[in-house]
Amino acid sequence: MVEDGTGRTPEVTAGHTRAAGPRQAWAGLPWPVRTAVTWSACLVVVIAGLWLLGKIAVLLAPLAIALAGTLFLTALLDPVLLRLRRLRVPAAPAALLTILLLLGILVGVGVLVWNLTASQFGELSQQLDQGLERSRDFVTSSLPITDAQLDRLIRQTREGLSGSAPDPVGGARTAAEVAGSVLLALVLLFFLLKDGRSMWRWVLRRMTGPNRAVTAEAGRVGWRTLGSYSRGTMIIAAIDATGIGLALVLLGVPLALPLALITFLGGFVPIIGATVAGAVAVLVALAANGPTTALLTLAAVIAVQQIEGNLLEPLIMKRQVQLHPAVILVVVTAGTLIAGIAGAFVSVPIAAVTWRVIDTVQRHRAPAPA
Repeated sequence: MVEDGTGRTPEVTAGHTRAAGPRQAWAGLPWPVRTAVTWSACLVVVIAGLWLLGKIAVLLAPLAIALAGTLFLTALLDPVLLRLRRLRVPAAPAALLTILLLLGILVGVGVLVWNLTASQFGELSQQLDQGLERSRDFVTSSLPITDAQLDRLIRQTREGLSGSAPDPVGGARTAAEVAGSVLLALVLLFFLLKDGRSMWRWVLRRMTGPNRAVTAEAGRVGWRTLGSYSRGTMIIAAIDATGIGLALVLLGVPLALPLALITFLGGFVPIIGATVAGAVAVLVALAANGPTTALLTLAAVIAVQQIEGNLLEPLIMKRQVQLHPAVILVVVTAGTLIAGIAGAFVSVPIAAVTWRVIDTVQRHRAPAPA
């Protein structure tokens, strides 16, 4: 075998050259290009993983909704369970009493609201139609839009909504899936309240080394974040509904209680829900009492939401849920596009818990300062 004067055979030299070629080409690229390529590849992998998880969640929609609702309710009811356990109530009866308390509150509030507002929802629809008609007149008189163009846009929107409406068979199947999801969520809620902590300890016992401490801390932070979000969101939604409802009563706007209920439900969808609920209240005020009352209603809605966003939310949520409003808006929009109303409800708590868990893991793995 002939050497090339360097102590290596030509075959070895050629192989080494071929192997070093791609590395040299990569090293020869400018560092912004290498950084952009690396981050783009990571972003593609993350987006592909999220897309795959989203597709699986859509395919298993009833199960995904049941799991999300179970975790939300478990975090919401965990303080009640702990209070019962401190009173030396066994785990199973404490979990059952907690669920019965939840069902009693929901049924009682539902019956009360239905008795007070069942006859008003038809009137609410009429008031909304009148408000939309007045808004239509204002748009056509103030903007360079003709009646024909606006009618065509409204007709296209209605056709799109009617085309996306489910058929009777699909509606029956959806109702069955919702009923099954509710039943499954209640069963899972009982077992999580009863055995959730023992399940978590079983998971931690399977961890070894420093991973156990990191996992335990990340789990505590994530669970604390979900609990703070669930309880804080319910309190803030109730405060918003109360404030806007009182403003509607003082302004003499009809249907104040149904509008307050819509505001409470909209409070569970950050930013978008409050905006939609406020728009409905302004439309009803416009149809019932004219533009002056509508402007006062708009001012009241904005004032309540500003007080809630700048004063109450930091006090109630504290620093457990740290997401910028722009991030919340993007997350809610993405959740709505992926899974509709259910996605809008669960997108923000998922993002908040994920961010807090990742932040905790990064802080634990960061090197200690010298």
